[in-house]
Amino acid sequence: MSGHSKWSKIKHQKGAADAKRSNIFTKHAKAITVAAKNGKDPEMNSNLRQAIDAARAVNMPKSNIDKAILRGAGELPGQELVEETYEGYGPHGVALIIETITDNKNRTVSFVKQILNKYGGSLGGPNSTAFMFDKKGVIRIESADEEAQLKAIDAGAEDVVEEEDGLTIYTSPQDLEKVKEALGQFAVDFADTDMIPQNKADLDDSGKATLEKMLTELEENDDITNVYSNADL
Repeated sequence: MSGHSKWSKIKHQKGAADAKRSNIFTKHAKAITVAAKNGKDPEMNSNLRQAIDAARAVNMPKSNIDKAILRGAGELPGQELVEETYEGYGPHGVALIIETITDNKNRTVSFVKQILNKYGGSLGGPNSTAFMFDKKGVIRIESADEEAQLKAIDAGAEDVVEEEDGLTIYTSPQDLEKVKEALGQFAVDFADTDMIPQNKADLDDSGKATLEKMLTELEENDDITNVYSNADL
């Protein structure tokens, strides 16, 4: 897993200082609003359910979540939001996928170009880096119980990795909800789709520090929802 997966971001956001919470909540509200365009019932809209779960994981207030849902459903006023994904390269040729939700595409792409250029990277065209990643469902649970592993595999999990603090379960995107539900009594910390690099790029300590600075600058922007890299962080 790269150091900037959705799961690692959720863990970081849980401990974020109050000063950063407005930025974090803004990002989650945008994701919920966009997802709710396809229906405001999370039981019928898996993307909305995943966006709500991610917002709850960082303790976003229910009132904020409800407002974002209504805004996406067109029941509250708000600016039109669109999703845009950019591909490119960072320092040392590290491959990047940058997901955004914005009300101004020109502003957002200009910012992305500026930051990539600042760190010696460049913006690429469609599929310039996407082919280096696989879209997977990722589930994290605290338990490493053998029963949980068997339930996940029986439900269609592609891989189950035992770690110090639990299990990371990989699925196809379409099997994510089915595997999550099959886990039953086992508490799920995280369940969402993620972009997993096929191969990791090794960097020395200086390269990692430079890349981390660039990723931090990108992720501090309200328009940028996820940044994936193939660096081994």
